Amino acid sequence: MSVTAPAGFEAAGVVAGLKSTGKPDVAVVVNRGPLKVGTAVFTSNRAKANPILWSEQAVGDGVVEAVVLNSGGANCFTGSFGFQTTHLTAERAGELLGVSAGDVLICSTGLIGTGDEVFRAKVLDGTHLAIAALTPDGGADAAAAIMTTDTVAKTSVVTRDGWTIGAMAKGAGMLAPGLATMLVVITTDAVLDAQAADGHLRAATRVSFDRLDSDGCMSTNDQVTLLVSGASGIEPDAEAFRAALTEVCTDLTLQLQADAEGASHSIRIQVVGAVTEDDAVEVARSVARNNLFKAAIFGNDPNWGRVLAAIGTTQAPFDPYVVDVTMNGVRVCSNGGPDRPREDVDLTPRATQVLIDLKAGEESAIIYTNDLTYDYVHENSAYSS
Repeated sequence: MSVTAPAGFEAAGVVAGLKSTGKPDVAVVVNRGPLKVGTAVFTSNRAKANPILWSEQAVGDGVVEAVVLNSGGANCFTGSFGFQTTHLTAERAGELLGVSAGDVLICSTGLIGTGDEVFRAKVLDGTHLAIAALTPDGGADAAAAIMTTDTVAKTSVVTRDGWTIGAMAKGAGMLAPGLATMLVVITTDAVLDAQAADGHLRAATRVSFDRLDSDGCMSTNDQVTLLVSGASGIEPDAEAFRAALTEVCTDLTLQLQADAEGASHSIRIQVVGAVTEDDAVEVARSVARNNLFKAAIFGNDPNWGRVLAAIGTTQAPFDPYVVDVTMNGVRVCSNGGPDRPREDVDLTPRATQVLIDLKAGEESAIIYTNDLTYDYVHENSAYSS
């Protein structure tokens, strides 16, 4: 059920003709309340799609009644026509739902730089169809409608003491912070005010979606939205809610990583022994974005020299000549030199673990990434064809 697992929400996913495949491509998620709290975090890319520009303004008052999402077109770099399309979509949804257009967030995903009268008409018609199809059981249809190069729908649900969090996500390429190329809608029937919801969302995304760095490419359309209905009537313990929200976000992060375009390895890079958490993130990300390392993992080659070369480009304080590197449980580098033979490392499983001990402090962090494959290059060389 995903986003409709918590009480107070309805959703739908319909075919509007934006995709040539004839698959669902417009989704709507509606918060029926009694609370209409909403918050969101967005891509940090300076190049922002029109739906991001709209939603950044609309979410400012902490009230969100609905989210309209389309796949099959990013509506990015489409000029004033594209922004008008976004505005018209919010107005159409607001009119049909009997709410203010300013309380409707818009999300789009697909090819950048495309958008015309036909695109606009299909999005508006799809919005109408989806709102007519709204149901408390529509979460699965909504999750399917936001897929692009995704091979599977991505959903997550956690239930605690009388309250629930549900979520859906899309994303398979351009996965790099801020956030990743993703659209995420998270819903909860817990009782939260806007300030608390925003704080919890930012804390959860910081250690989940912001730690996914699949291919080093940042999207123009990233948006993670949290809607609060309060329909359970229960105000949760703040720490318990944040932990549950982080669990949901991490679950979706790992689903996004597992479905990354063309990937054959899902790589978990853990850095320990850093002076600060930010240092650990910087070091782990330097490895995650190193194409030589990623190509080595694709070839099942435990080339730890590429790890040391990558981390040496960072500003984090540590001595590279005392670093240990472990791959899939085998320490291949100790104190900046060879340890166990490379032949002892089995990199044939998809799950790949890299542990880097900087021996400089007590802080740690994890970054999730993927290998660099022929299939990734092929898929992205033909993305717009």
